[in-house]
Amino acid sequence: MSLHREFVAAGLIAMMSLETAWSEDKKDPIVPPREGKREVVEIFNGKDTKGWVGHAKYWTVKDGVIIGKNTEKIPVSTYLLTERKFSDFRLTFDFKLAQSEMHSGIAMWGRLAPEQKDEYTYAGHLVMFPSNHGFWDLYGRSMIHQNDKIANPLSKQHDWNSYEILAQGNRIRFVLNGKLVSDWREPEPDRIKEAPIGLQLHSNDAPQEVQFKNLKLEAFPEDKLITVKD
Repeated sequence: MSLHREFVAAGLIAMMSLETAWSEDKKDPIVPPREGKREVVEIFNGKDTKGWVGHAKYWTVKDGVIIGKNTEKIPVSTYLLTERKFSDFRLTFDFKLAQSEMHSGIAMWGRLAPEQKDEYTYAGHLVMFPSNHGFWDLYGRSMIHQNDKIANPLSKQHDWNSYEILAQGNRIRFVLNGKLVSDWREPEPDRIKEAPIGLQLHSNDAPQEVQFKNLKLEAFPEDKLITVKD
């Protein structure tokens, strides 16, 4: 091969490498953790739903547990939502699906969506549990990350499970009962909003009950997981 051809070939390879890198960056951009005041936020006082909004007929507090319960049909998933908005945070909590086989979840990075016929429904990201594990884009792209194969063997369908959600930049890490089961980046960071955090009571034709306790939140947390067990 002549020097000219070698030079052209090398140039093409370099261009292809740059294009590949650009494509990968475009597919999986890295948004670093946002800067803000690092603080522990008391989002649940253990006594009532002060600091939250939602349908009082569905949400109550008993013995330090937030209970979401319906006896009649719920046509649209409804949420108990923090009054305060968050972007980067660590949320740890325990959850139990006390009745029904429907999953629940934590909504984040989105917005209220009253146009869906419920003033407390949500459009945005949803971290799902204790089954149908994965991340869902509510009223958007549907399933955006699936982790059932890893999570299902660790999860207890009708007993208490412990969770940690670490949301920083465009990255969500999800820990279930001491094991990291998801480490995912939002490929479209423009979708991420500073927003309320929501506890889900799923749309359902049948009665159901979900329970949340030990909710602890840190805004702009340190970049490390605190519940992973060796």
